[in-house]
Amino acid sequence: MSTLPLPDIAFAPLLPILIVLAGALISTLGGFWLPRRALTLINAVLIVLSGVSMATLWNSGAQSFGFNIAQADGSVLTFASLRADNAALLLGGTVLVGSLLALLVSLDTAYRARVSFPEFDAMLMYSVTGCLLIAFSGDLIVMLIGLEIMSLSSYVLATLQDSRRAEESGLKYFLLGSAGSAILIYGIAMLYGATGSLNYAEMAGRLSALGGLETPNVGILVVGALLTLCGFAFKIALAPFHQWTPDVYSGAPTSVSLFLSTVVKVAAFAGMLRVFSGALVDSPVWSGVLQLLIAATLIIGNAAALFQLNFKRMLAYSAVAHTGFLAMTLLAPPAAGGPALTYYLLIYTLMTGAALAIVAALQRTEAGMEISDMRGLYYRHPGYAVALAICLASLAGLPPFAGFFGKFLAFKVAFEAGYVWLTVLAVAASVASLVYYLRPAMLMLMPDRTPAREYAHGQRPATTFTVVLGVVLVTVLGLLPNLWYGWLSDPGIWRVLAGR
Repeated sequence: MSTLPLPDIAFAPLLPILIVLAGALISTLGGFWLPRRALTLINAVLIVLSGVSMATLWNSGAQSFGFNIAQADGSVLTFASLRADNAALLLGGTVLVGSLLALLVSLDTAYRARVSFPEFDAMLMYSVTGCLLIAFSGDLIVMLIGLEIMSLSSYVLATLQDSRRAEESGLKYFLLGSAGSAILIYGIAMLYGATGSLNYAEMAGRLSALGGLETPNVGILVVGALLTLCGFAFKIALAPFHQWTPDVYSGAPTSVSLFLSTVVKVAAFAGMLRVFSGALVDSPVWSGVLQLLIAATLIIGNAAALFQLNFKRMLAYSAVAHTGFLAMTLLAPPAAGGPALTYYLLIYTLMTGAALAIVAALQRTEAGMEISDMRGLYYRHPGYAVALAICLASLAGLPPFAGFFGKFLAFKVAFEAGYVWLTVLAVAASVASLVYYLRPAMLMLMPDRTPAREYAHGQRPATTFTVVLGVVLVTVLGLLPNLWYGWLSDPGIWRVLAGR
Protein backbone atom coordinates (compact mmCIF):
# COMPACT_ATOMS: atom_id res chain seq x y z
CA MET A 1 0.00 0.00 0.00
CA SER A 2 1.53 3.30 -1.15
CA THR A 3 1.53 6.35 1.05
CA LEU A 4 1.33 10.01 0.11
CA PRO A 5 4.67 11.81 0.39
CA LEU A 6 4.92 14.41 3.10
CA PRO A 7 5.40 17.96 1.82
CA ASP A 8 8.60 19.83 2.49
CA ILE A 9 7.49 22.86 4.51
CA ALA A 10 9.98 25.73 4.50
CA PHE A 11 9.40 28.78 6.68
CA ALA A 12 11.26 31.47 4.68
CA PRO A 13 8.83 31.67 1.69
CA LEU A 14 5.93 31.89 4.14
CA LEU A 15 7.38 34.78 6.14
CA PRO A 16 6.18 37.71 3.95
CA ILE A 17 2.64 36.32 4.04
CA LEU A 18 2.73 35.53 7.76
CA ILE A 19 3.88 39.05 8.61
CA VAL A 20 0.87 40.54 6.83
CA LEU A 21 -1.42 37.94 8.42
CA ALA A 22 -0.06 38.96 11.82
CA GLY A 23 -1.20 42.51 11.08
CA ALA A 24 -4.67 41.23 10.28
CA LEU A 25 -4.83 39.27 13.54
CA ILE A 26 -3.52 42.22 15.57
CA SER A 27 -6.22 44.43 14.05
CA THR A 28 -8.87 41.81 14.76
CA LEU A 29 -7.91 41.23 18.39
CA GLY A 30 -6.22 44.52 19.29
CA GLY A 31 -9.16 46.67 18.34
CA PHE A 32 -10.54 46.25 21.84
CA TRP A 33 -7.69 48.17 23.51
CA LEU A 34 -5.66 49.92 20.77
CA PRO A 35 -6.88 53.04 18.95
CA ARG A 36 -7.52 52.62 15.27
CA ARG A 37 -4.77 55.05 14.24
CA ALA A 38 -2.19 53.03 16.19
CA LEU A 39 -3.34 49.86 14.42
CA THR A 40 -2.94 51.53 11.06
CA LEU A 41 0.62 52.58 11.87
CA ILE A 42 1.42 49.05 13.10
CA ASN A 43 0.05 47.60 9.87
CA ALA A 44 2.06 50.06 7.78
CA VAL A 45 5.24 48.97 9.59
CA LEU A 46 4.36 45.30 9.04
CA ILE A 47 3.82 45.97 5.33
CA VAL A 48 7.34 47.42 5.16
CA LEU A 49 8.76 44.44 7.10
CA SER A 50 7.02 42.06 4.70
CA GLY A 51 8.74 43.88 1.84
CA VAL A 52 12.10 43.57 3.58
CA SER A 53 11.56 39.82 4.02
CA MET A 54 10.82 39.57 0.29
CA ALA A 55 14.06 41.36 -0.52
CA THR A 56 16.02 38.72 1.43
CA LEU A 57 14.47 36.01 -0.77
CA TRP A 58 15.66 37.53 -4.05
CA ASN A 59 17.35 34.92 -6.30
CA SER A 60 16.82 32.24 -3.63
CA GLY A 61 14.18 30.29 -5.56
CA ALA A 62 12.69 29.36 -2.19
CA GLN A 63 9.57 27.23 -2.13
CA SER A 64 7.35 25.55 0.41
CA PHE A 65 4.88 22.65 0.51
CA GLY A 66 6.90 20.87 -2.16
CA PHE A 67 6.81 17.24 -3.32
CA ASN A 68 9.65 15.31 -4.95
CA ILE A 69 8.44 12.89 -7.62
CA ALA A 70 10.85 10.35 -9.12
CA GLN A 71 10.67 9.88 -12.88
CA ALA A 72 11.20 6.70 -14.89
CA ASP A 73 14.55 7.96 -16.19
CA GLY A 74 15.82 8.40 -12.63
CA SER A 75 15.40 12.17 -12.48
CA VAL A 76 13.46 13.87 -9.69
CA LEU A 77 10.94 16.66 -10.27
CA THR A 78 9.91 19.05 -7.50
CA PHE A 79 6.43 20.55 -7.50
CA ALA A 80 5.74 23.21 -4.87
CA SER A 81 2.43 24.77 -3.85
CA LEU A 82 4.08 27.98 -2.69
CA ARG A 83 6.89 29.54 -4.70
CA ALA A 84 8.90 32.63 -3.69
CA ASP A 85 10.60 32.96 -7.08
CA ASN A 86 11.64 36.34 -8.40
CA ALA A 87 8.43 36.79 -10.37
CA ALA A 88 6.40 36.29 -7.20
CA LEU A 89 8.61 38.73 -5.28
CA LEU A 90 8.21 41.45 -7.92
CA LEU A 91 4.44 41.09 -8.06
CA GLY A 92 4.17 40.75 -4.29
CA GLY A 93 6.22 43.89 -3.84
CA THR A 94 3.79 45.80 -6.08
CA VAL A 95 0.91 44.51 -3.94
CA LEU A 96 2.65 45.85 -0.83
CA VAL A 97 3.23 49.26 -2.42
CA GLY A 98 -0.45 49.67 -3.22
CA SER A 99 -1.45 48.42 0.24
CA LEU A 100 0.85 50.92 1.92
CA LEU A 101 -0.62 53.76 -0.14
CA ALA A 102 -4.16 52.76 0.89
CA LEU A 103 -3.20 52.59 4.58
CA LEU A 104 -1.50 55.99 4.51
CA VAL A 105 -4.49 57.65 2.85
CA SER A 106 -6.85 56.08 5.39
CA LEU A 107 -4.87 57.69 8.23
CA ASP A 108 -6.15 61.11 7.19
CA THR A 109 -9.53 60.28 5.66
CA ALA A 110 -10.99 57.31 7.57
CA TYR A 111 -12.79 59.41 10.17
CA ARG A 112 -14.43 61.68 7.61
CA ALA A 113 -15.30 58.64 5.48
CA ARG A 114 -16.90 56.93 8.53
CA VAL A 115 -14.63 53.87 8.38
CA SER A 116 -12.42 54.75 11.35
CA PHE A 117 -12.63 51.45 13.20
CA PRO A 118 -10.32 48.41 13.54
CA GLU A 119 -12.41 46.23 11.24
CA PHE A 120 -11.31 48.36 8.30
CA ASP A 121 -7.63 47.59 8.93
CA ALA A 122 -8.35 43.94 9.66
CA MET A 123 -10.25 43.39 6.40
CA LEU A 124 -7.63 45.25 4.40
CA MET A 125 -4.79 43.16 5.83
CA TYR A 126 -6.71 39.92 5.31
CA SER A 127 -7.23 40.96 1.70
CA VAL A 128 -3.50 41.69 1.30
CA THR A 129 -2.77 38.23 2.70
CA GLY A 130 -4.93 36.71 -0.02
CA CYS A 131 -3.23 38.84 -2.67
CA LEU A 132 0.20 37.60 -1.63
CA LEU A 133 -1.01 34.00 -1.68
CA ILE A 134 -2.05 34.49 -5.31
CA ALA A 135 1.32 35.98 -6.26
CA PHE A 136 3.22 33.19 -4.47
CA SER A 137 0.94 30.35 -5.58
CA GLY A 138 2.40 27.25 -7.17
CA ASP A 139 -0.87 25.51 -7.93
CA LEU A 140 -4.51 26.31 -8.58
CA ILE A 141 -5.65 25.37 -5.07
CA VAL A 142 -3.40 27.91 -3.33
CA MET A 143 -4.34 30.47 -5.96
CA LEU A 144 -8.03 29.84 -5.35
CA ILE A 145 -7.64 30.08 -1.57
CA GLY A 146 -5.85 33.39 -1.95
CA LEU A 147 -8.43 34.65 -4.42
CA GLU A 148 -11.33 33.88 -2.08
CA ILE A 149 -9.60 35.44 0.96
CA MET A 150 -8.96 38.55 -1.11
CA SER A 151 -12.47 38.66 -2.55
CA LEU A 152 -14.42 38.06 0.67
CA SER A 153 -12.41 40.73 2.48
CA SER A 154 -12.90 43.15 -0.40
CA TYR A 155 -16.68 42.64 -0.33
CA VAL A 156 -16.70 43.64 3.32
CA LEU A 157 -14.44 46.64 2.72
CA ALA A 158 -16.80 47.97 0.07
CA THR A 159 -19.74 47.94 2.52
CA LEU A 160 -18.09 49.18 5.71
CA GLN A 161 -19.20 52.77 5.32
CA ASP A 162 -22.60 53.46 6.89
CA SER A 163 -24.32 54.70 3.73
CA ARG A 164 -26.81 53.41 1.20
CA ARG A 165 -24.33 53.94 -1.63
CA ALA A 166 -21.70 51.75 0.03
CA GLU A 167 -24.22 49.03 0.87
CA GLU A 168 -25.50 49.00 -2.70
CA SER A 169 -22.01 48.87 -4.19
CA GLY A 170 -20.89 46.14 -1.79
CA LEU A 171 -23.97 44.00 -2.46
CA LYS A 172 -23.51 44.32 -6.22
CA TYR A 173 -19.82 43.48 -5.83
CA PHE A 174 -20.64 40.42 -3.72
CA LEU A 175 -23.35 39.04 -6.03
CA LEU A 176 -21.39 39.48 -9.23
CA GLY A 177 -18.17 38.39 -7.53
CA SER A 178 -19.78 35.19 -6.33
CA ALA A 179 -20.86 34.38 -9.88
CA GLY A 180 -17.34 35.11 -11.12
CA SER A 181 -15.81 32.86 -8.46
CA ALA A 182 -18.22 30.03 -9.32
CA ILE A 183 -17.24 30.24 -12.98
CA LEU A 184 -13.57 30.25 -12.04
CA ILE A 185 -13.92 27.20 -9.77
CA TYR A 186 -15.77 25.29 -12.47
CA GLY A 187 -13.00 26.17 -14.94
CA ILE A 188 -10.33 24.96 -12.50
CA ALA A 189 -12.20 21.67 -12.09
CA MET A 190 -12.25 21.15 -15.85
CA LEU A 191 -8.56 22.00 -16.16
CA TYR A 192 -7.87 19.31 -13.60
CA GLY A 193 -10.01 16.88 -15.56
CA ALA A 194 -8.08 17.65 -18.74
CA THR A 195 -4.55 17.60 -17.31
CA GLY A 196 -4.85 15.41 -14.19
CA SER A 197 -3.03 17.99 -12.07
CA LEU A 198 -3.55 21.29 -10.29
CA ASN A 199 0.15 22.23 -10.04
CA TYR A 200 1.29 24.83 -12.57
CA ALA A 201 4.58 23.11 -13.36
CA GLU A 202 3.03 19.68 -13.72
CA MET A 203 0.20 21.01 -15.90
CA ALA A 204 2.65 22.82 -18.17
CA GLY A 205 4.86 19.73 -18.41
CA ARG A 206 1.99 17.44 -19.37
CA LEU A 207 0.57 19.85 -21.94
CA SER A 208 4.02 20.38 -23.43
CA ALA A 209 4.63 16.63 -23.66
CA LEU A 210 1.27 16.11 -25.34
CA GLY A 211 1.71 18.96 -27.76
CA GLY A 212 -0.87 21.18 -26.09
CA LEU A 213 -3.98 20.83 -28.24
CA GLU A 214 -3.22 17.19 -29.11
CA THR A 215 -4.36 16.06 -25.68
CA PRO A 216 -7.27 13.57 -25.77
CA ASN A 217 -9.19 15.84 -23.42
CA VAL A 218 -8.94 18.83 -25.73
CA GLY A 219 -12.61 19.74 -25.37
CA ILE A 220 -12.44 19.80 -21.59
CA LEU A 221 -9.18 21.74 -21.74
CA VAL A 222 -10.66 24.42 -24.01
CA VAL A 223 -13.81 24.88 -21.95
CA GLY A 224 -11.85 24.87 -18.70
CA ALA A 225 -9.39 27.48 -19.97
CA LEU A 226 -12.21 29.73 -21.21
CA LEU A 227 -14.18 29.45 -17.98
CA THR A 228 -11.05 30.25 -15.99
CA LEU A 229 -10.45 33.24 -18.26
CA CYS A 230 -13.99 34.48 -17.67
CA GLY A 231 -13.56 34.13 -13.90
CA PHE A 232 -10.38 36.18 -13.97
CA ALA A 233 -11.98 38.68 -16.36
CA PHE A 234 -14.41 39.64 -13.62
CA LYS A 235 -11.63 40.17 -11.08
CA ILE A 236 -9.63 42.48 -13.36
CA ALA A 237 -12.73 44.14 -14.92
CA LEU A 238 -12.44 43.06 -18.55
CA ALA A 239 -15.52 43.93 -20.59
CA PRO A 240 -18.26 42.69 -20.55
CA PHE A 241 -17.47 41.56 -16.98
CA HIS A 242 -16.76 45.12 -15.82
CA GLN A 243 -20.28 46.27 -14.86
CA TRP A 244 -19.54 46.28 -11.14
CA THR A 245 -16.52 48.57 -11.45
CA PRO A 246 -18.02 52.09 -11.76
CA ASP A 247 -20.67 51.49 -9.08
CA VAL A 248 -18.25 49.93 -6.59
CA TYR A 249 -15.42 52.42 -7.13
CA SER A 250 -17.76 55.40 -6.82
CA GLY A 251 -19.89 53.98 -3.98
CA ALA A 252 -17.13 52.67 -1.72
CA PRO A 253 -14.98 54.96 0.46
CA THR A 254 -12.21 56.48 -1.65
CA SER A 255 -9.44 54.74 0.31
CA VAL A 256 -11.21 51.44 -0.46
CA SER A 257 -11.57 52.43 -4.12
CA LEU A 258 -7.81 53.05 -4.14
CA PHE A 259 -7.20 49.56 -2.73
CA LEU A 260 -9.62 47.80 -5.09
CA SER A 261 -8.37 49.58 -8.20
CA THR A 262 -4.69 48.89 -7.52
CA VAL A 263 -3.93 46.04 -5.11
CA VAL A 264 -6.78 43.73 -6.09
CA LYS A 265 -6.09 44.31 -9.78
CA VAL A 266 -2.38 43.56 -9.34
CA ALA A 267 -3.16 40.30 -7.52
CA ALA A 268 -5.66 39.18 -10.16
CA PHE A 269 -3.15 39.86 -12.93
CA ALA A 270 -0.53 37.93 -10.94
CA GLY A 271 -2.89 34.96 -10.94
CA MET A 272 -3.50 35.28 -14.67
CA LEU A 273 0.24 35.46 -15.31
CA ARG A 274 0.73 32.27 -13.29
CA VAL A 275 -2.07 30.40 -15.06
CA PHE A 276 -1.98 31.60 -18.67
CA SER A 277 1.71 32.45 -19.05
CA GLY A 278 2.74 29.49 -16.91
CA ALA A 279 0.49 26.46 -16.64
CA LEU A 280 -1.29 26.96 -19.99
CA VAL A 281 1.52 28.66 -21.92
CA ASP A 282 1.81 25.74 -24.39
CA SER A 283 -1.95 25.58 -24.97
CA PRO A 284 -3.02 29.05 -26.08
CA VAL A 285 -6.63 28.02 -26.70
CA TRP A 286 -7.64 31.09 -24.75
CA SER A 287 -5.75 33.78 -26.65
CA GLY A 288 -8.37 34.31 -29.35
CA VAL A 289 -11.11 34.98 -26.82
CA LEU A 290 -8.79 37.20 -24.77
CA GLN A 291 -8.15 39.34 -27.87
CA LEU A 292 -11.88 39.98 -28.26
CA LEU A 293 -12.27 40.81 -24.56
CA ILE A 294 -9.37 43.25 -24.73
CA ALA A 295 -10.81 44.96 -27.81
CA ALA A 296 -14.23 45.31 -26.13
CA THR A 297 -12.57 46.62 -22.96
CA LEU A 298 -10.57 49.27 -24.79
CA ILE A 299 -13.63 50.51 -26.67
CA ILE A 300 -16.14 50.40 -23.81
CA GLY A 301 -13.80 51.71 -21.11
CA ASN A 302 -12.60 54.72 -23.08
CA ALA A 303 -15.99 55.52 -24.62
CA ALA A 304 -17.80 55.39 -21.28
CA ALA A 305 -15.16 57.55 -19.57
CA LEU A 306 -15.82 60.32 -22.10
CA PHE A 307 -19.38 60.81 -20.82
CA GLN A 308 -18.77 60.73 -17.07
CA LEU A 309 -19.48 63.80 -14.96
CA ASN A 310 -18.27 62.37 -11.66
CA PHE A 311 -14.48 62.24 -11.29
CA LYS A 312 -14.40 58.91 -9.41
CA ARG A 313 -16.62 57.25 -12.02
CA MET A 314 -14.35 58.62 -14.73
CA LEU A 315 -11.35 57.06 -12.96
CA ALA A 316 -13.33 53.81 -12.67
CA TYR A 317 -13.84 53.61 -16.42
CA SER A 318 -10.23 54.69 -16.82
CA ALA A 319 -9.30 51.63 -14.74
CA VAL A 320 -11.36 49.47 -17.12
CA ALA A 321 -9.50 50.94 -20.11
CA HIS A 322 -6.12 50.35 -18.46
CA THR A 323 -7.16 46.74 -17.84
CA GLY A 324 -7.28 46.34 -21.61
CA PHE A 325 -3.77 47.77 -22.01
CA LEU A 326 -2.45 45.57 -19.20
CA ALA A 327 -4.07 42.41 -20.57
CA MET A 328 -2.32 42.89 -23.92
CA THR A 329 0.92 41.81 -22.25
CA LEU A 330 -0.57 38.38 -21.50
CA LEU A 331 -0.75 37.65 -25.23
CA ALA A 332 3.03 37.91 -25.57
CA PRO A 333 5.55 35.20 -24.59
CA PRO A 334 6.32 35.26 -20.84
CA ALA A 335 9.88 36.54 -21.35
CA ALA A 336 8.49 39.68 -23.01
CA GLY A 337 5.01 39.98 -21.49
CA GLY A 338 6.08 39.33 -17.89
CA PRO A 339 8.40 42.34 -17.48
CA ALA A 340 6.04 44.61 -19.45
CA LEU A 341 3.09 43.65 -17.24
CA THR A 342 5.02 44.00 -13.99
CA TYR A 343 6.43 47.41 -14.95
CA TYR A 344 2.99 48.65 -16.00
CA LEU A 345 1.32 47.34 -12.81
CA LEU A 346 3.68 49.29 -10.55
CA ILE A 347 3.28 52.48 -12.57
CA TYR A 348 -0.50 52.07 -12.67
CA THR A 349 -0.55 51.57 -8.90
CA LEU A 350 1.47 54.73 -8.28
CA MET A 351 -0.42 57.08 -10.60
CA THR A 352 -3.89 55.79 -9.72
CA GLY A 353 -3.07 55.72 -6.01
CA ALA A 354 -1.82 59.31 -6.05
CA ALA A 355 -4.85 60.54 -8.03
CA LEU A 356 -7.35 58.89 -5.67
CA ALA A 357 -5.38 60.12 -2.65
CA ILE A 358 -5.95 63.67 -3.86
CA VAL A 359 -9.65 62.98 -4.33
CA ALA A 360 -9.87 61.50 -0.84
CA ALA A 361 -8.19 64.58 0.65
CA LEU A 362 -10.35 67.17 -1.12
CA GLN A 363 -13.81 65.68 -1.64
CA ARG A 364 -16.69 66.93 0.48
CA THR A 365 -18.69 63.69 0.23
CA GLU A 366 -17.73 60.09 -0.45
CA ALA A 367 -19.51 60.32 -3.79
CA GLY A 368 -16.37 62.09 -4.90
CA MET A 369 -15.97 65.28 -6.90
CA GLU A 370 -17.70 66.34 -10.06
CA ILE A 371 -15.37 67.07 -12.94
CA SER A 372 -16.79 70.60 -13.04
CA ASP A 373 -15.61 71.05 -9.43
CA MET A 374 -12.05 70.94 -10.74
CA ARG A 375 -12.40 74.44 -12.15
CA GLY A 376 -9.93 76.75 -10.45
CA LEU A 377 -8.41 74.02 -8.28
CA TYR A 378 -4.92 75.38 -9.00
CA TYR A 379 -5.80 78.67 -7.30
CA ARG A 380 -7.18 76.95 -4.19
CA HIS A 381 -4.77 73.99 -3.81
CA PRO A 382 -1.84 74.52 -6.21
CA GLY A 383 0.22 71.58 -4.92
CA TYR A 384 -2.57 69.06 -5.28
CA ALA A 385 -3.55 70.53 -8.65
CA VAL A 386 -0.05 70.13 -10.11
CA ALA A 387 0.24 66.60 -8.70
CA LEU A 388 -3.16 65.61 -10.12
CA ALA A 389 -2.24 67.04 -13.51
CA ILE A 390 0.93 64.90 -13.54
CA CYS A 391 -1.07 61.79 -12.60
CA LEU A 392 -3.62 62.47 -15.36
CA ALA A 393 -0.87 63.06 -17.92
CA SER A 394 0.77 59.77 -16.92
CA LEU A 395 -2.54 57.91 -17.08
CA ALA A 396 -3.03 59.35 -20.56
CA GLY A 397 0.39 58.03 -21.58
CA LEU A 398 2.08 61.37 -22.19
CA PRO A 399 5.88 61.60 -21.99
CA PRO A 400 8.04 62.09 -20.01
CA PHE A 401 5.95 60.33 -17.34
CA ALA A 402 6.12 56.59 -16.67
CA GLY A 403 2.62 55.91 -17.99
CA PHE A 404 3.97 56.54 -21.49
CA PHE A 405 6.64 53.86 -21.14
CA GLY A 406 4.13 51.43 -19.60
CA LYS A 407 1.78 51.75 -22.57
CA PHE A 408 4.69 51.64 -24.99
CA LEU A 409 5.84 48.31 -23.56
CA ALA A 410 2.31 46.87 -23.77
CA PHE A 411 1.99 47.96 -27.41
CA LYS A 412 5.48 46.73 -28.25
CA VAL A 413 5.13 43.19 -26.89
CA ALA A 414 1.66 42.74 -28.42
CA PHE A 415 2.86 43.99 -31.81
CA GLU A 416 5.94 41.75 -31.77
CA ALA A 417 3.73 38.78 -30.86
CA GLY A 418 1.76 39.34 -34.07
CA TYR A 419 -1.35 41.13 -32.72
CA VAL A 420 -1.11 44.06 -35.11
CA TRP A 421 -4.80 44.93 -35.33
CA LEU A 422 -5.14 44.95 -31.55
CA THR A 423 -2.09 47.19 -31.18
CA VAL A 424 -3.53 49.67 -33.68
CA LEU A 425 -6.84 49.69 -31.78
CA ALA A 426 -5.02 50.23 -28.48
CA VAL A 427 -3.04 53.17 -29.88
CA ALA A 428 -6.25 54.75 -31.16
CA ALA A 429 -7.95 54.20 -27.79
CA SER A 430 -4.99 55.77 -26.00
CA VAL A 431 -5.22 58.86 -28.20
CA ALA A 432 -8.97 59.10 -27.54
CA SER A 433 -8.35 58.94 -23.79
CA LEU A 434 -6.57 62.31 -23.98
CA VAL A 435 -9.99 63.96 -24.15
CA TYR A 436 -11.24 62.85 -20.75
CA TYR A 437 -7.86 63.05 -19.03
CA LEU A 438 -6.99 66.55 -20.21
CA ARG A 439 -10.46 68.01 -19.59
CA PRO A 440 -10.13 68.12 -15.78
CA ALA A 441 -6.47 69.09 -16.12
CA MET A 442 -7.44 72.19 -18.14
CA LEU A 443 -10.32 73.04 -15.81
CA MET A 444 -7.93 73.17 -12.87
CA LEU A 445 -6.05 76.07 -14.49
CA MET A 446 -9.14 78.13 -15.33
CA PRO A 447 -10.07 81.04 -13.04
CA ASP A 448 -13.06 80.40 -10.80
CA ARG A 449 -14.78 82.95 -8.56
CA THR A 450 -17.24 80.51 -6.97
CA PRO A 451 -16.79 79.37 -3.33
CA ALA A 452 -14.34 76.53 -2.70
CA ARG A 453 -15.90 73.16 -3.40
CA GLU A 454 -13.42 71.07 -1.47
CA TYR A 455 -13.14 69.98 2.11
CA ALA A 456 -11.63 72.65 4.35
CA HIS A 457 -7.85 72.61 4.10
CA GLY A 458 -6.13 70.88 7.00
CA GLN A 459 -3.04 68.93 7.92
CA ARG A 460 -2.89 65.72 5.90
CA PRO A 461 0.75 64.62 6.16
CA ALA A 462 0.15 60.95 5.32
CA THR A 463 -1.92 61.75 2.24
CA THR A 464 0.55 64.42 1.11
CA PHE A 465 3.40 61.92 1.50
CA THR A 466 1.43 59.40 -0.61
CA VAL A 467 0.86 61.95 -3.35
CA VAL A 468 4.47 63.13 -3.36
CA LEU A 469 5.75 59.54 -3.45
CA GLY A 470 3.50 58.63 -6.37
CA VAL A 471 4.27 61.74 -8.39
CA VAL A 472 8.03 61.57 -7.83
CA LEU A 473 8.26 57.89 -8.76
CA VAL A 474 6.01 58.30 -11.81
CA THR A 475 8.26 61.12 -13.01
CA VAL A 476 11.60 59.47 -12.19
CA LEU A 477 10.61 56.10 -13.66
CA GLY A 478 9.40 57.87 -16.77
CA LEU A 479 12.71 59.68 -17.23
CA LEU A 480 14.80 56.65 -16.15
CA PRO A 481 12.62 53.58 -16.86
CA ASN A 482 15.49 51.13 -16.51
CA LEU A 483 15.64 51.84 -12.78
CA TRP A 484 12.67 49.47 -12.55
CA TYR A 485 12.50 47.78 -15.94
CA GLY A 486 16.14 46.74 -15.68
CA TRP A 487 15.22 44.49 -12.76
CA LEU A 488 12.43 42.93 -14.78
CA SER A 489 14.00 42.27 -18.16
CA ASP A 490 16.03 39.21 -17.10
CA PRO A 491 14.42 36.29 -19.02
CA GLY A 492 15.35 33.89 -16.22
CA ILE A 493 12.77 35.50 -13.95
CA TRP A 494 9.90 34.55 -16.20
CA ARG A 495 11.02 31.05 -17.19
CA VAL A 496 10.08 29.91 -13.68
CA LEU A 497 6.42 30.90 -14.01
CA ALA A 498 5.52 27.25 -14.60
CA GLY A 499 8.31 25.97 -12.40
CA ARG A 500 10.72 25.34 -15.25
